[in-house]
Order: sequence, then structure tokens, then C-alpha cells
Amino acid sequence: MEGKIMRQIPRILVVIILLLVVLSLSTFTVDQREHALVFRLGEIVSVKQEPGLYLKAPLVDNVKFFDKRILTYDSSNPDRFITSEKKNVLVDSYIKWRIIDPAKYYVSVNGDERQAERRLNQTVNDGLRAEFGKRTILEVISGERSEIMDILRERADRDSRQIGVEILDVRLRRVDLPQEVSESVYQRMDAERKSVANQLRSEGFAESEKIRADAEKQRDIIITGAYKDAQKIKGQGDAKASRIYADAFSKNKEFYDFYRSLEAYRKSFSGKDDIMVLDASSDFFKYLRGSEKK
Repeated sequence: MEGKIMRQIPRILVVIILLLVVLSLSTFTVDQREHALVFRLGEIVSVKQEPGLYLKAPLVDNVKFFDKRILTYDSSNPDRFITSEKKNVLVDSYIKWRIIDPAKYYVSVNGDERQAERRLNQTVNDGLRAEFGKRTILEVISGERSEIMDILRERADRDSRQIGVEILDVRLRRVDLPQEVSESVYQRMDAERKSVANQLRSEGFAESEKIRADAEKQRDIIITGAYKDAQKIKGQGDAKASRIYADAFSKNKEFYDFYRSLEAYRKSFSGKDDIMVLDASSDFFKYLRGSEKK
């Protein structure tokens, strides 16, 4: 009995192996990062978008997987476009996209990611060509850049859904002028900036001269007013002094004459070499003669 069982063990193992092989051919697993298409004799029979374990007909069905994550297409070289001014610009852009309908994606581009990216790039480039053709260089570079990106994303998303793809974002990473255009533009900008700088300098110099002239005018007015006030105060002081002198000397006329004579003597004989030739009986020596008698 035991010998018979021992002889059956290889057959049991073969059956188990065959069952495992059939089971492995009959199941497949879908990862949360993937879409799965089930084909039967070349025809799509089901789409699996939820993660889990699924069954399929062995040897008849086959499964293809497609990435569900967000993908990025980044052009290796910038593309050249023409603005409304007939000026060339170089644009470096990238596209964020993902597969939302794997069946349509497979039918449209045969599930080839490179082919899908070429089609998306063509769609975006057509949109860029149309939008840049309606705008100037200044509008493209700064003024309406965000608006252009929004328009491109909406248009590209609308077209890409025909191949089962959703466009999440279109970004203009860099917009440059070609080297030959950049030099002429920079030269023109430099000339314009120098012209503006010279104009500002001229306006500043004129304004400074105006301020300086006004300051000098105000200074002259202040000095004139101060001189006028000083002369007025001096006149008032002289008048007051004269009035005081008059009041003082009117009390004793003889003393006043004597004081004035002394002042005249002092001024006349202030220098050692001063010489005066006068008659001794002159009134000038009246008080000197009086002093000799005394």
C-alpha cells in the first residue's frame, strides 16, 4: 500500500505544478500606479483601473499595463516661433500629462508613450504658433505669459482627450530671443536707457538751477529785509542817542561847548606829526587860552 502511494507522489506533484501554472496563467495583479488592458485574440475585452487581483482566460487572454501616474514631457531643444512683429523667439516648454482612458490611448497611439508625447508636443506647438502670432515680444515675455499658458493647457487638454490623455499643465519655462536678435534688442534698449538717463539728468539740472535761483532770491530778500531792519534800528538808536545828547547838553550850554572843543582837540592832535597853522586868537583855542589864565 505504501509502495503504491509512493508511486503516486510524482503524479500528484505534476498535477499540483500544472494547477499552479494554470492558476498563474489565469490571474494577474493590477498595481495602484497602473492601468491594465485585457486582450483576447488581439481584441480589448476589459479595462482594469482599480488595484487588485483579476482572472483571465489562460493562453487566450493577455494583459498590457500602462502608467497611471503623472508624466512629464520636456523638449530637449527650444522651438522657434514668430511673433506679430515678425520677430523670432525661442521657447522652452514642458507638459504634464497622464493617461485617463487606456483603451482609447492604446487604439490611438498603440500604447506608445513616445508617440503620444510627439502628438502632444505637436498640439502644444500649434497652439504656441497661433498665440505668439497674435502678440508682440513684450506681451509674450512678460505681459500675457500666464494667459498664454492657460489657453495652451485648455486647448491641448481638449485635443489630447481624443487619444485618452489628460493635460494637467503646460509651462513656458523660458522665452528667449535668438542670439542675433538679442544683440540688436540689447543695443536698442541700452540706447533708450541712455536717452532716458540724459533726459533725467537735464531735467534734474534744470530743476536744481531753479531751486538754486529761488534760494538765492530768498537769500537776497532776507538780507535786504535784515539790512532795512538794521538801518531802521540804527536810525532809531542814533535818534535816541541824539535826543539824549541834546537833553544832556541843553542843561549846560557852556559845558557842551567845552566838551565839543575837547573832542575837536583830540581828533586834531591824534597823531604826533599833525601840524595845524592857526591864529592864536582863533575861537579854536578859546578854552586853551582860558586854561592858561587859570
